[in-house]
Amino acid sequence: MPEGRHDIIIDVPIDQVWDFVKDMDNWAPLLPGYISHEKLSEKQSKWAFKETVGVLKKKISLQVTIREWIEPTRVTFDLKGINENLTGKGYFNAEALGQNRTKMTGYLEMTADGALAPVMNAVMKSSLPKSGQELTTAIAQKLEERKAIR
Repeated sequence: MPEGRHDIIIDVPIDQVWDFVKDMDNWAPLLPGYISHEKLSEKQSKWAFKETVGVLKKKISLQVTIREWIEPTRVTFDLKGINENLTGKGYFNAEALGQNRTKMTGYLEMTADGALAPVMNAVMKSSLPKSGQELTTAIAQKLEERKAIR
């Protein structure tokens, strides 16, 4: 199963991390290949992004369903493809390492089914770790920028 996990330590208090990640409008645009997102309800949204599959660029649309919000440490979610036969899940975790230091972990796993599954899964096996690292790093950079402004 294609998956990616990335840890990063930032010099930002966990409550500031939570204030940022509890609202997907803050971090959804940081997703690599981001096109758009739309909130359908408090726990559901649709996301669209571009993914490179071999030499092709595909627009992927996903329904994201939040399974749990555990303030201030964890958000878990399920993913379901809207225009592709994809399923997955993931989480964002924050762990206080002191008053002004937080370890953030982003995790994502996805699986493709159907005729193109072997190709899609092979592509995701290499792209998910990179995308997860890019998203987690982008969130960390935004949080550092916000801290500098305060």
